[in-house]
Amino acid sequence: MDYIMYKGRKLAYKSQKGKGPTVIFFPGFMSDMEGSKAATLAEFCRSRGQAYVRFDYSGHGRSSGDFKDGTIGAWKEDALAIIDQVTKGEIILVGSSMGGWIGLLSGLALKARVKGFVGLAAAPDFTKELCWDLYSDEVKATLEKDGVYYEACDYGDDPYPMTLTLLQEGNDHLLLDKDIDLDCPVRLIQGMKDPDVPPLTAQRISDCLTSEDVVITYVKNGDHRLSTDADLKRLCQMVKEISGDLI
Repeated sequence: MDYIMYKGRKLAYKSQKGKGPTVIFFPGFMSDMEGSKAATLAEFCRSRGQAYVRFDYSGHGRSSGDFKDGTIGAWKEDALAIIDQVTKGEIILVGSSMGGWIGLLSGLALKARVKGFVGLAAAPDFTKELCWDLYSDEVKATLEKDGVYYEACDYGDDPYPMTLTLLQEGNDHLLLDKDIDLDCPVRLIQGMKDPDVPPLTAQRISDCLTSEDVVITYVKNGDHRLSTDADLKRLCQMVKEISGDLI
């Protein structure tokens, strides 16, 4: 485990030396770099001698900060700081759920270095489309009054603290209402039984991307986690395909 400092935030990461392009994993909302997808990619890259970096956003995992102080913009800054201080040369961005949104935003900021992008149940714009727009008037009133709403979570014992600041600031980073100006190869994996991200989202991302090399893989019985053995094998194969010959 290593750390960098950025704007007073202590950001945790793990890196593996190897040939490029460097694979970078972006975790999801309230997730961290120790999940099965991140760990599987670590072993996969190690086995083929490919450079790899995984990290925790501020307020997540081993990084400093309070989750409730986080925003999409701040977490994008965290990711870019890790990439800037830890990596060189071409990169392949792999994002899960919210990490897909942060990964796309990071890719737009680093176009010249991005060799490819892989999204797993990628969830751009979720703060607006999957949260605020679907909340009842009662929930919105709670947010306006208390600044936070605790949303039930199917992936752990603790609810998600959804802050009004997170939801409002997310509007500054929306992607699905414009072109996503990335021309690299893009691979999107989407479960058809995902209860959190509508399967149509993958097609919407594809429609917005300027790249003509976009492939969507729909997993008939896939859920939001996309962490079965078959899912993980599929993920590694896509990273290998985009990587090409290691340099």
